[in-house]
Order: sequence, then structure tokens, then C-alpha cells
Amino acid sequence: MKITISKSILENILINAGPFLEKKDTSQITSHIYMKAHNSELTLKATDYEIGFMVNTKKVNITEEGTITANGKKFLDIVRILKDGEINLEVKNDTLHISQSHSKFKLPTFSYNEFPEFPSYEAKHRISIESHTLIESLKKITPAIDTNNPKFELNGALIEIKHNKINFASTDTRRLAVVSIENNTENELSLIIPKKAIVEIQKLFFDNIELYYDQTNLIIHSEQYTFFTKLINGKFPEYSRIIPKEIANTLVLPKAMMIDSIKQITTISNDVKITFLNDVITFESLSDDNIEAKTEISHHTDFTSPFSIAINSRYLLDFLNSIHNSEFIIGLNESNLPFVLEDNNFKTVVMPIVI
Repeated sequence: MKITISKSILENILINAGPFLEKKDTSQITSHIYMKAHNSELTLKATDYEIGFMVNTKKVNITEEGTITANGKKFLDIVRILKDGEINLEVKNDTLHISQSHSKFKLPTFSYNEFPEFPSYEAKHRISIESHTLIESLKKITPAIDTNNPKFELNGALIEIKHNKINFASTDTRRLAVVSIENNTENELSLIIPKKAIVEIQKLFFDNIELYYDQTNLIIHSEQYTFFTKLINGKFPEYSRIIPKEIANTLVLPKAMMIDSIKQITTISNDVKITFLNDVITFESLSDDNIEAKTEISHHTDFTSPFSIAINSRYLLDFLNSIHNSEFIIGLNESNLPFVLEDNNFKTVVMPIVI
């Protein structure tokens, strides 16, 4: 293989490929980038078996076709320190030679035949969803996905496809985030996507996309990228049971003022007590260190007697930072019962702190 490619294009590809590489064991083929120069096009792949990334580019000058692998981290480190402009890549004696002007580097290669096969999206079922809708929905539920939960299904998010809608749901057992969008489809199914995959999807895809699935994988294809992730086996909790069926008190609250007040309290404590009075909402820190923070905003609530809830401020801030409207809805029942944060088709149900 012998090619010339601009630094900016190659560096961008290698940066995007980084999260898909095996980091701990460099003896594994999955610590390597796979590169194939063929028919005036360069194909690069990276995978740790659980998720995978592939990109094709014609912005390359191919003098000699070929296929190789090289350590992805070392490759990126080298490309980063080179100057802007063209970079030459050539394989000699199973070694990748990287050169630019007077700078020369060598990287060992592994047998490209050992690189894992990528699943094909051909002949698989397709999910119809607009890319912006998918990304916005995933952004809203990502903060509520658990990490390192022994119930593996909670370490991912649910995509539940119904005949007339698609629900996105995640929970860390203290809160539940749900986004519902209208959709018409013949097939009903439920997929649990790992959190790592959801984070990478949000980085990669902005343009028109195609989603495909089988019992093992979800594959996303765009004009530039192809991505796959293995699905999590398991049954996601019956999350609809967690959403309160009736709400005793519904308030419309100002987003910016709530964020500002909560952030003031978090200088002392992440746990905040919010008290709703008739024309005032107060915010107090919950701390055992005899340190206190307190503030308030003027806002009419219709409460004739004080009503308090105690919450982890991060849950509320995660919700508020995910919405675009200047106001949101909070639904309250009793101080020790779950309450609901709502913005259009996005809901977060939060378990309060019992005090």
C-alpha cells in the first residue's frame, strides 16, 4: 500500500476511531486501525468487538493498493505532531512507514486477515427515524443511564418501537428519563443500547442516517460513516409503572431562575431542599457540616401552605440543561413520592430524598 492523504482528514478519522479501540492490551488486533486502499477509496475501521466504526473517503491519492493494520493510538500520536499538509503512508516488509518532509516514522502491523468482521446491514430490518430526532432524544436520556449496575440492562437505554410512536427510556434507579416521538411502523420491537454506544452515536451522526437491526446488533449507516453496536440482552424494567398516573399539583417554573438558584446551593451541597410557598420558592442546602446556603425566587405557586421536596441537584440540572424552552412543568404529589419534570415529549421522574 502506498498513499498520500492530508493531515486534517487523517487526524479527524483517527480521533473519531479512538473510542472504538482496545486500550489496555496492545497485543490485541482490536488495538489496531484497519486500513484498505482500493478503487480510489480509503476504508478505515476500528472495533473493540462491542462497538465498531467504519469510514470511507475518496480524498486520498492511492499510488499502490493494499490493506494493513496499525496501532491506532500510536498512529494518532504521530499524525498529531506532524505539520498541516500531505502525509505519505507506505507499507514495506509488513511495516507502516509514515513520512512528511524530513520526518519519518515506522509502525509494526498485524495480519489484517485477523481483523474482526463487521456485521452487514444488508437484508436487515430497518428503523425509520430522522437523525436530528434520534440524536436529540438520546441526548435527553443519556444522563439517566446507569453505569456498572449488576443488572446489565440498566447500563444502556431502551429504544421501544410501537406502531404509532417510539419511546426512548433510561433509568439509574433514582430517576427515569423518557422521550416519546410519533412514528408509524409495522414492526414492534425493543432494543437496549449500551451507554458507550449511545455516547459515540451522538458524536458521529448529524446528517441523514439509516438504522438497521437484528437480534445481536444495531447498525447505523450514513453517507460518511457506518457504526455498529452489540445490543444488551435482557428485559428493561416496566418503566411506565414508575410514571405517576395522577398529579395533585402542577406548576410551570422558569428554567433560568431555577438553574441559577440551584447552582448557588451546589457550592455547599449537591442535595437541595426546595420549598414552595404561595409567592416564593426557597432553596436550601442539605449538609451535615454546619455550612449553609440559602436563596429564593419570587414566583406564584398557588400553594396555601409550605410544600417541600429534597432532591439531588444533579438530577434537576441534567433535565434543565437538556431542554430548550424557557419554562418547564413540575408535577408534585407528596414530599416523599416521585415527582415529574416535563418539557413537551420529555419526562423525567425523580425519587426525592426522604428527610
